[in-house]
Amino acid sequence: MPSTHTPPSEHTDPLTAIAIVASPIVLEGRYRLLIRSLARLQGSRRGRWTLGLVSVAVAVALTALAARHFATTSWPLSTDHPLVLVASGLLLLLAQALKAVGWSRLFVPAERPESVALAAGNGGAALIGVVLPGRFDDAMRIAVVRRYPPCPAGIRVLCLSLVMLGLIDAVALAPLALAGAVLPGTEIGLRTGLALVAAGGVAAAAVIVALPRLAAHRHALRFRLGRWISPRTTTLRAAVEAWVFVSACWLVRAVSLLLLLGALGIGYSVGLALLVLCAGAAAAALPIGPAGAATQVGAGTAALAASGIGGSKALSVAVSIGILGVLSGVAVLVFAIAWRGGWSLARRAAAR
Repeated sequence: MPSTHTPPSEHTDPLTAIAIVASPIVLEGRYRLLIRSLARLQGSRRGRWTLGLVSVAVAVALTALAARHFATTSWPLSTDHPLVLVASGLLLLLAQALKAVGWSRLFVPAERPESVALAAGNGGAALIGVVLPGRFDDAMRIAVVRRYPPCPAGIRVLCLSLVMLGLIDAVALAPLALAGAVLPGTEIGLRTGLALVAAGGVAAAAVIVALPRLAAHRHALRFRLGRWISPRTTTLRAAVEAWVFVSACWLVRAVSLLLLLGALGIGYSVGLALLVLCAGAAAAALPIGPAGAATQVGAGTAALAASGIGGSKALSVAVSIGILGVLSGVAVLVFAIAWRGGWSLARRAAAR
């Protein structure tokens, strides 16, 4: 590809510039492959049977393992404080809405999907992350948003927005990770991990600030990819707007997690809530994993266990956090589908 031979800026590491400019193209090819693979499986009778049998087998295996584990312990989300649990779930729904609005700021107005469509994409990603490996959740986001009419954005534009959303997420998490690192009582190993998350946020902020200038550089504009990406690069103002909403999302999620930890008997510990939140976010950013939800549950369990909580209790709490997250995503997806269906029925009724 021509653009991989000329760095967008003389003052930027060429490998970094190549990765930034080419990442939407790489992601587009990968997500197209994932979506086409799923379509081929669903398009043949044998594929549907295979997919169905594998899904059933995975569900049965997970159910059996969960039943075996929780036969001697409390079941997930069992608590003596149901109102606190409900409040935690409602805060997660609010966080989903804030994340969708923040994501929408990363599109140019002519290619911006509706916030409801973006929220539906996040909800679908939470659902698919239960059984499919990591990064399939992003493919699910793209598939849901593309099928939610009207969607003026193509796959490549959605890939670019996901790259930027990942950077914005890292920036938004940095203050929370730094706060968790400086709170008293945090182990040195956990402090180091949180400090790395904060440092990653600083690096992401530098990329966001430099990217519009890199994309508009005369070297980048010599190539078709540079001319395509330059008008779609997130401006600093739009990035700040997205950061405000995404930061609010993570802050609301932190409060939700704080309430959930208290409701499940762990205690209302701000440091522990920030630690589990950052551990789950770091696990979600891994390029591949056994399953999106499973990876985050494992990271949450490890963070809780490292904080002195027993292994069985840590696993139970981490599973409860994962279940509530999946339920909130499913609720958002169902709401988006119902909203679109009701809007279509209302338009048809008005047309008559």
